[in-house]
Amino acid sequence: MRSLVDVMCGGIVSYLRMCNHDTVYAADRDLEADDDLLAVAQDEGRTLITRDVTLANRAADSICLESRDVEDQLGELAAAGVDLSLADEPAFCGRCNGPLEWVDPTASMPEYVPDSIESDVWVCRDCGQYFWRGSHWERVAETLSRI
Repeated sequence: MRSLVDVMCGGIVSYLRMCNHDTVYAADRDLEADDDLLAVAQDEGRTLITRDVTLANRAADSICLESRDVEDQLGELAAAGVDLSLADEPAFCGRCNGPLEWVDPTASMPEYVPDSIESDVWVCRDCGQYFWRGSHWERVAETLSRI
């Protein structure tokens, strides 16, 4: 799914990206005005995810969430048919939505990447952030298992 998440729903962005949904966050692009959000959603073929009923009704494709709670919002997305399965091979950066590429385990990595990692490592081609299946991944998996 290609989505554009309104600033009201920012807590779900990393979950969607970790489930391999191409997810643009409005705050990352300084999108505040409704007309700007609608234009980007239309131009890029994205589903608008918002809590604003009026805005959702104006969009060609939208999911209007009612809850303010992240887990409840994820439940609403699941009820709307959004696949919330963690990706075996992540494709999108959790920080900026850029494309990820697998890192050869023999390559030099930044100091913040633990030497003891027992999973694959990926790096974002846009922002340079490294990712691996660590404690954050496990917490997200636990949250999604409750949905």
